[in-house]
Amino acid sequence: MDKKNALRAGAVAAGTTLMMLLMSSPALALTPDDGDDPGSGLSVAETLGLYVVAPIALFVVIAGLVMVLDKSKKQS
Repeated sequence: MDKKNALRAGAVAAGTTLMMLLMSSPALALTPDDGDDPGSGLSVAETLGLYVVAPIALFVVIAGLVMVLDKSKKQS
């Protein structure tokens, strides 16, 4: 009985995924809408700074604040 339910669940999941893919429309990113005013693209350095360096720096700052402001007593 469990095999039958698992097969049915798999078929429903696969069918749902297939229907979602078939029914979704393209993003239409190639045709600009009225009022679109895209800016210039980011350079490699700006992209790395925004998506790599900034999150790491934010993590380090938050972790540092947590360690410095930790009020619990240290066990020694």
